[in-house]
Amino acid sequence: MEDIKNSVRQFLLDDFVMGANAKIADDVSFMKAHILDSTGFIELIMFIEETYHVKVEDDEMLPENFDSLLNIEAYVGRKKAAA
Repeated sequence: MEDIKNSVRQFLLDDFVMGANAKIADDVSFMKAHILDSTGFIELIMFIEETYHVKVEDDEMLPENFDSLLNIEAYVGRKKAAA
């Protein structure tokens, strides 16, 4: 599932992180690293829904699901497995 982490990482780097040498580690917290604000999280969720064809329910919009690349990879994996 490396492609999930890489595509989300690229989305974040392209749209939210400044600097040519910027990097986002798999386990970095987007909130603690100030990568995303509340509006950014909505954009991230829309990207995930469109890219991976999953429906993110309101009660799933939690840091445990979306606050790091590892969390997103696990969340999308669970959603795909349940579909």
